[in-house]
Amino acid sequence: MFTGLIKEIGRVKNLRYTGDGLEIVIGSAMVVKESAVDDSIAVNGVCLTVISRDEGSFTAQAVKETVSRTNISSLKVGSNVNLELALRTSDRLGGHIVQGHIDGTGEVIRTIENRKGREFYVRTDSGTAKYIVGKGSVCLDGISLTVADIDTNVFRVAVIPHTLSGTTAGEWKTGTRLNIETDILGRYIGKLLKDEGGLTEKKLKELGY
Repeated sequence: MFTGLIKEIGRVKNLRYTGDGLEIVIGSAMVVKESAVDDSIAVNGVCLTVISRDEGSFTAQAVKETVSRTNISSLKVGSNVNLELALRTSDRLGGHIVQGHIDGTGEVIRTIENRKGREFYVRTDSGTAKYIVGKGSVCLDGISLTVADIDTNVFRVAVIPHTLSGTTAGEWKTGTRLNIETDILGRYIGKLLKDEGGLTEKKLKELGY
């Protein structure tokens, strides 16, 4: 489990496709010091397992399903990635509850500079968009952000200068593909309502409303 608060920007040092997916070697100055083999690290929001490490880097493996459904497939040697260590039970929950399980991807279609940072308009598919709500939380490439508003499949987020400088958000531009994890609470509510046949007037009365 994670919070969407990025610890460090890492850099891809090597990529190797295997029969089981993709092995990624990521250079790190801080995160690697607090990690061990079998630990979970969020890489651009994707929960990956450390399979080996040394003083300045760690190796993680992404299975074929992960590669095909996330922007991990577009990484190259030299690419910057957002890194976050798994949450400790004693840590503050400064962002929101993030699992590292990507729901879909989105594309930046517009950026706006302002005195308070930068706004991004992101377009995604309808299956992902239905769990994104205005003033709710969303995780983009591992970064916990608040949704300013949403119109059909396009939503807007505002990123402050501190986050722009401390994450890969400072590199986002029109056409950038982002990993999206929606709020887990919304997903569970959506699943429950679907299993119960939807939220109807009859159902509300049964629940005492």
